[in-house]
Amino acid sequence: MPRTPSSPVLLAGLLATAGVAHAVAPKQFDATVPSALPGTARQWTYASGAAELLLAAGVAHPRTRRVAALAAAAFFVGVFPANVKMAVDARRRTPAVRAVTLARLPLQVPLVLWARNVSRGAAG
Repeated sequence: MPRTPSSPVLLAGLLATAGVAHAVAPKQFDATVPSALPGTARQWTYASGAAELLLAAGVAHPRTRRVAALAAAAFFVGVFPANVKMAVDARRRTPAVRAVTLARLPLQVPLVLWARNVSRGAAG
């Protein structure tokens, strides 16, 4: 299978990498968890990392790819508030940090579209 930008292999790799990062360096992710959510930030960090790992496995397997890719698209929409929180929290940081956090916001759109395209390209 060619590894094009819409490749399920690349999407699964991105999700798996993010899932592992949540477990290896949770502190940076804890800071993005909106305080309005119940439970601790660390619980949400680990839960979202586990979700990313499950989504990666689902996208990687042809039998579950369509549903998992749609779930990944929904997941990317669902974590958008964390990106907004990161941008809001960066107001007092350096201009470079503010720019990066603001630039991340529209990047969620291509992730959603990528996952949707992987779903549409899945057999079944």
